[in-house]
Amino acid sequence: MEEEERGFVFKITVIGDGAVGKTSLIKKYTQGSFQKDYIKTLGAQFSKYDEKINGDNVKLFFWDIAGQAEFMFMRPTFYKGSKAAIIVFSHGPGEEESFNHVKNWHDDIKQYCGDLPVILFGNKIDLVDEKELNDEPIKQLVKERNFLGYYKTSAKTGEGVYEGFQTIIKELHARYKDM
Repeated sequence: MEEEERGFVFKITVIGDGAVGKTSLIKKYTQGSFQKDYIKTLGAQFSKYDEKINGDNVKLFFWDIAGQAEFMFMRPTFYKGSKAAIIVFSHGPGEEESFNHVKNWHDDIKQYCGDLPVILFGNKIDLVDEKELNDEPIKQLVKERNFLGYYKTSAKTGEGVYEGFQTIIKELHARYKDM
């Protein structure tokens, strides 16, 4: 008799300040596309994506939560049922402040979901000279907060996107496969 294929459903919440590229990163991973014009996410939107990991069917729901303060009151509802989170900040010029808010985003999701696997994406890496980046504060934060890792990403070029998403997805699969 053939071994039955197992299925998993994971909700992954993608959070961070407005305009850091959350929607673009999800689109890059799920559709391979990049849209140059910024369109503000209203409240939240989700993308469904199916993939196979070690022969198991994995259904992924990426919840893209609006980063603007006016949507703050809706967040607890959107966080519900999350199995993991991706926190995104921007390396883009003039968006350095988004890194300073990573702790707030982490505290926020932890408050409603407890300790769940979190990965950090530093997006828009294509807009800066990587040689001039000081990664020390980022590495310190990842260690301090026990994040799964940190990926320099570009929704435009695709740098780090696949690897970052795969890290969180494989972590979830490993965590839940023996349950």
